[in-house]
Amino acid sequence: MESLLPHRSDPRELISYKKSRVIYEMTYYFCSHFLKKGDRTIDQMVQAARSCKQNIIEGCSASATSSKTEIHLLSVAKASLQELVEDYIDYLATRGHQQWQQDSEEWKAMRELGRNHAEPEFFMKLCETRPPETIANMAIILIKQCDYLLYRQLESLGKAFAENGGFSERMTRIRLQNRQKIEAPR
Repeated sequence: MESLLPHRSDPRELISYKKSRVIYEMTYYFCSHFLKKGDRTIDQMVQAARSCKQNIIEGCSASATSSKTEIHLLSVAKASLQELVEDYIDYLATRGHQQWQQDSEEWKAMRELGRNHAEPEFFMKLCETRPPETIANMAIILIKQCDYLLYRQLESLGKAFAENGGFSERMTRIRLQNRQKIEAPR
């Protein structure tokens, strides 16, 4: 018989969550080292990075009982990333730094690092030896990778919902299956 509350894996094991942790820690480091105290952008960037990470956890945690909540919160996480990437782009533009162009050597190297690593410690070691414009470009690429992962996650959730329905439908199916077992002739 179908389970009412299906077992879900730990959301902290999702690559999207792991990347969001990297983005949060990198953003915290970037803001505390390269933006002036009192700059409102600090709070906005840190909160956008934190919002992404926290909404992934909250959304995935709600998944057993509400597909709608999970999809909504993952969409909020994606929106937070869009806000954050714009802040990094603004940082580069207002200080006369170049954003790495797609297919530049830097872009390719960072994209590969982002594909192969999702540990904050790895990226924080890189941040400690890089100038702010490099860290901003690194963050932009990681944000775009995380955004894509969330897009794929949302696509998968939409497909699963279309095929299986949500919690209410699962409750009804289980109740009907149980009723059929009780009423079945013996």
